[in-house]
Amino acid sequence: MMVAQACSPGYNRYIAGSRPGVAHNAPNYANLYCWAAHPYKKDPSDSVPRPLRAGYAIDSTVDVFFLHPTTFTGRSDTGWNADIDNDTLNAKTDYTTILYQASAFNEYRVFAPRYRQAHLRAYYTTDTAAALAAFDTAYADLKAAFMYYLDHYNNGHPIIIASHSQGSTHAQRLLKEFFEEGPLKNRLVAAYVIGMYIPGNYFTRLQPCRDSLHTGCVIGWRTFKQDYEPDFVKKEKSGGWVTNPLTWTTTAEPASNTLNKGSVLTQFNSVHTHVAGAAIHGNVLWIDKLHTSGGFLVRMKNFHIGDINLFYVNIRDDLRRRVGLFWKH
Repeated sequence: MMVAQACSPGYNRYIAGSRPGVAHNAPNYANLYCWAAHPYKKDPSDSVPRPLRAGYAIDSTVDVFFLHPTTFTGRSDTGWNADIDNDTLNAKTDYTTILYQASAFNEYRVFAPRYRQAHLRAYYTTDTAAALAAFDTAYADLKAAFMYYLDHYNNGHPIIIASHSQGSTHAQRLLKEFFEEGPLKNRLVAAYVIGMYIPGNYFTRLQPCRDSLHTGCVIGWRTFKQDYEPDFVKKEKSGGWVTNPLTWTTTAEPASNTLNKGSVLTQFNSVHTHVAGAAIHGNVLWIDKLHTSGGFLVRMKNFHIGDINLFYVNIRDDLRRRVGLFWKH
């Protein structure tokens, strides 16, 4: 059983202007408890689904910086930003996104910082000033964590950026600030910016991965049931970046469910093959009929929570391929 610890105490020079009492205390990333996943401790990101354990090995020469999605979602939750020392929320984070999402990247060293994430309501409120301030606080933490990671752990390793949902909101900003210019642009294996709209004009130098043979590029998708397009997607400008994770291309040709090598759904130790085919439609990814047993998944139209899990094994295979290509360049 994990003993409750405090993440925030201590001065953190990596967070400019942070001070106690403002959106909760800022995390101190010298403290391992401030990391939901870290190579120097045992955590749920280390878990491997039972069918994938044969031959599993970690390549410790490559790093993954994982920005987790929103877990601060309760209707009774107060405030705009999460308390970094909320043990109940941290456990929820660890045994949902870190276990089911970050673990997809665990053939490499996974670093996933805790951060004062913005509450889910920040995406829907009419109080845009408060929402933007909440997102700025969250990003300040993630930027501080990344800087601490670069100074203390990276040691010149190639970097994979991986994220989902709110994590992808911040990942785009992180990529623009650290990887469009400067030495890090040559250290990026790929960025898996999943579950959020990626505007086609957001980046000036970074490019989408057009196929499975490129590195230093950006990959992303949002998953919906075929023929479903929510209103918020209809309002988006065209030209968003979308990747089909079954073919790793950006073209509209549909991919058969036979190309889906394995999904990890509601039971972590079960890997389901050929669950769904996929095709890019405008700014989103459509999946066809689910080839799996009933339950709530069959009735869903928005598969946001399954953006990574539906393509779990394909992601692992793509990581291996791109890392291999990176070392050859």
